[in-house]
Amino acid sequence: MIHYVTSGDSVICATLPRKSYFSRRDPKPGGHLEQPVATNFDYCFIMSSLNHDFNLSRMERYLTTAWQSGAEPILILTKADLVEDYSEQLVELERIAPGVPMIPLSIISGIGLDELKTYLQPQKTAVFPGSSGVGKSSLVNVLVGEMKMDVKDIREDDSRGRHTTTHRELILLPSGAMIIDTPGMRELGMWDVSEGLGEAFADVEGVLQRGCRFSDCKHQTEPGCRIKDALETGELSSKRWNSYLKLKREAKVTADKNEYMRMKHERSKSITKYSRELNKEWKQGRQRHR
Repeated sequence: MIHYVTSGDSVICATLPRKSYFSRRDPKPGGHLEQPVATNFDYCFIMSSLNHDFNLSRMERYLTTAWQSGAEPILILTKADLVEDYSEQLVELERIAPGVPMIPLSIISGIGLDELKTYLQPQKTAVFPGSSGVGKSSLVNVLVGEMKMDVKDIREDDSRGRHTTTHRELILLPSGAMIIDTPGMRELGMWDVSEGLGEAFADVEGVLQRGCRFSDCKHQTEPGCRIKDALETGELSSKRWNSYLKLKREAKVTADKNEYMRMKHERSKSITKYSRELNKEWKQGRQRHR
């Protein structure tokens, strides 16, 4: 909340609690800190192109982080005009994201724009996370109604777009909705996904909740393993199970590293405090013996 002052600087008088929060691990080499991406939005528009850059594993990663954010995920599948038949991609996405709205979209032909705009109502905010070159800037320009963002062509060798957006920006649309445009992400490292992983992999966790014969089951060769049974019957695919394990391991490594850095910081503070106290006692001792 802000106390607005017309003749000078306004004053922030209260900070309201966040209703949603999207973050990732700092992508810099050796990064071990959290990097906030956006806060206080209603929808998380996960954008992916339907051309050769379509990647289910990447979508699982974004869905996990989107569910963790607390907002509603919407899958925006761009460049639909470049694919003659994308029904197979929709079926694959339905398997990993049942019930999540999916909007095939083309800026060229206009497919999906009307459906997308039903979410962009007054006082609603959407964040646009996604990989580089999926068409975010082109979509923003269409929604705003002007060339607000620079646009670059896709590369012919791999159908991937070139990185365009370099900063975050909150944009007010003519409809009264707001969008948060973010730079394209070359990498989306897991941070805290304790709740998002369960939402994104509800099928896997549903099998786990049935309980294996042994409480310490490693889900490998043990008899009475629910995961092994689900893999054998086809209820669960090995690719889906491996994706779950990969993201869970990555989240655990991040959590362990974060805890290690917190403890290291606390130790550093304690050492600094102890050094100051020793230095103070030494100075006091010198003064007494003068």
